[in-house]
Amino acid sequence: MRKYLLAGLVFLLTSCASIPEGVTPIQGFEVNRFLGKWYEVARLNHIFERGLSNVTATYSLKKDGTIRVVNRGYKDRQERWSTVEGKAKFVADPGTGRLKVSFFGPIYGGYNIVELDKQNYQYALIVGNDRSTMWILSRTPKLNPAVLKRLVQKAKDLNFPVESLIYVEQDTAKISAQN
Repeated sequence: MRKYLLAGLVFLLTSCASIPEGVTPIQGFEVNRFLGKWYEVARLNHIFERGLSNVTATYSLKKDGTIRVVNRGYKDRQERWSTVEGKAKFVADPGTGRLKVSFFGPIYGGYNIVELDKQNYQYALIVGNDRSTMWILSRTPKLNPAVLKRLVQKAKDLNFPVESLIYVEQDTAKISAQN
């Protein structure tokens, strides 16, 4: 009986990467153009980033085909930087913006790219497993207000609680000092 319970637990822990109902990931995704540093412009609140400002995500390709993910943010209350490293894998084919990401061993979460500047790869709207996780990313610390408004509207149209968005402080002097 323990063997079946353990197998069931492993299945649940490793199959958590999903996509919210009614949400479609982008097609024509080019991972090599997505690599590099992104700034978090806005997010829905979740425990892993609570109290962080100056949040960035840096993606690099590993030899085994997975993607190295380094998230960095400034813990305002403790006045120190926090960094966490994880990995991402494609859920479907590499041309679909649907990945799963893990920062905690075999536990994966959905990382679904639902909007992307396919011409220049300068902004992205990412959602998690459900409507409680969402990020707006940009290649620069500040995103054009018209683009930001359009991405927020898209998230609202997809039934994400955009009224709860946290607009992330990006202090370029602090970020530059960290690099």
